[in-house]
Amino acid sequence: QVQLVESGGGLVQAGGSLRLSCAASASGRTLGLGWFRQTPGKEREFVAAISRSGGSTYYADSVIGRFTISRDNAKNTVYLQMNNVKPEDTAVYYCAAGLTSTTPNTYNYWGQGTQVTVSS
Repeated sequence: QVQLVESGGGLVQAGGSLRLSCAASASGRTLGLGWFRQTPGKEREFVAAISRSGGSTYYADSVIGRFTISRDNAKNTVYLQMNNVKPEDTAVYYCAAGLTSTTPNTYNYWGQGTQVTVSS
């Protein structure tokens, strides 16, 4: 089992920055890690993913150039640095652990989610 706990969400103005963190239990360092987001009535959407070693990263087109995913395996933590945020980035953001991919069904473990709200 892998436990994931997100933090760092909140209210931010458009154009601002926010950094999300996800602390994983020790076994999380052996897995790929990803960030997904979801708004009411919509399916969970891929945001970014990073491989076990951190050597490969993947991004949704909508966040390229604005968001950066990184991980610190010594701290069992994955980060999502969000810059130049837009109102359409408003969502609940979920951290996930599993097989690195852009689809949610390859991830076996999920955090509880953290709300990000971007005001215009």
